[in-house]
Amino acid sequence: MEEQRSRRGGGPFRPHGEPPRWLTGERGEVAGRLPWASTILIGVLVMVGSTVAARWQVGERAPLDLFARLLLLLAVAVLLLRHRHPVAAVFGTSAAVMVYLAAGYPYGPVFLAVAVGCFGAVVSGHRKAAWAAVGMVWLGHVVMGHWLYRWLPPSGDHAAPWGQELGITAWVLAIVAAAEFVRVRREQWADRRAEREAAERRRADEERLRIARELHDVLAHSISVINVQSNVGLALLDSDPEQARAALTAIKAASKEALGEVRQVLDTLRAPGDAPRAPAPGLDRLPELVEQAAGAGLTVTVETDGVRPAVPPGADLAAFRIVQEALTNVVRHSGSRTARVRVGYRTDRIRLRVDDDGPATGKDAGGSGNGLAGMRERAAALGGTIEAGPRADGGFRVRAELPLRPAPSGLPVPPASSAPPAPFSSPAPPGPSDATAHEEETP
Repeated sequence: MEEQRSRRGGGPFRPHGEPPRWLTGERGEVAGRLPWASTILIGVLVMVGSTVAARWQVGERAPLDLFARLLLLLAVAVLLLRHRHPVAAVFGTSAAVMVYLAAGYPYGPVFLAVAVGCFGAVVSGHRKAAWAAVGMVWLGHVVMGHWLYRWLPPSGDHAAPWGQELGITAWVLAIVAAAEFVRVRREQWADRRAEREAAERRRADEERLRIARELHDVLAHSISVINVQSNVGLALLDSDPEQARAALTAIKAASKEALGEVRQVLDTLRAPGDAPRAPAPGLDRLPELVEQAAGAGLTVTVETDGVRPAVPPGADLAAFRIVQEALTNVVRHSGSRTARVRVGYRTDRIRLRVDDDGPATGKDAGGSGNGLAGMRERAAALGGTIEAGPRADGGFRVRAELPLRPAPSGLPVPPASSAPPAPFSSPAPPGPSDATAHEEETP
């Protein structure tokens, strides 16, 4: 739509509530162009209006001559600089108007040039300069109209009535008030634009983080299974070809599933507004995780507590990924070949617990990857909590609590390191927190 509007000459699309460019001067400021169109329009109004006003002031003011026309032209021409040099523009047009009034020429739309110059200076942030220039015109008119009129043209002039001065004072105050209103509105528009851009950047960062978590969880789990099965296949290739064939079959199934999930994640990058073509995984796919873990040599038992309520897709996906990441860490970083998963359903939350009996293995058991960090981010995004660390008996435990309703707006999201959820039963007390003891290594 934006491209179509640009081709039709309507300019780029502007969100609802944005000010028009002609009001803010954004086009001139951004593109560096001189405001020719608006200045020419002002010049026509000033020239024609002054000619008409002169006919109504015959005998009262000096007639318009070449010098008067040049002064009017100068007062308007200076306004071409009101975007690049607003202070010079407002003082320049004010000075030209002062000379015009001192020469006794007719009143009229020449004051429009001062008003436009004042607007340009105020909305660009030069408020004091605008006030000083407008005050100079007002004070100069008062002095010329009540004290200097004896020595200024036209001859035989008399002092200006104070009622006229009140009208001019009201005119000056109206100009300043209108300019200040435009300035305030422009600042509000700028603040809204900055907030909108910041929100867009924040959404983009959150989307990148979400995609990174999805790719990490999919690839880490599948590659761990493939790594274990490939080692089994290589070790049994000669001695037990049937077992090696089974390992290769498991590798094929794991890689196919990983490719499918990676393709689904990448599809969201290509068409971010489209609905996903396949449903996101949830806790109903726990049997698949158990089967994949069994293929990697890990025996997993799953216990369920409570009746499964209506689980939002976001919480269901987060719960599945947390269990998946915990089992991946057991495969890669634990000497235990058994793991226990317990899922507790409550009316307003899901409680997860994944245990293994350890011990941690490998020189990189501490890990420097993003597995546990991703689990914490998933839980925190839903307003939940998570704790991961070694148990006193040498095993490792991951506990998470995910609410089924979003946190109330305006409330801070609880940090991932907050107090752990209440246990399902009376487990062994956890040892000192060591969140990286089982974290996987991510390339």
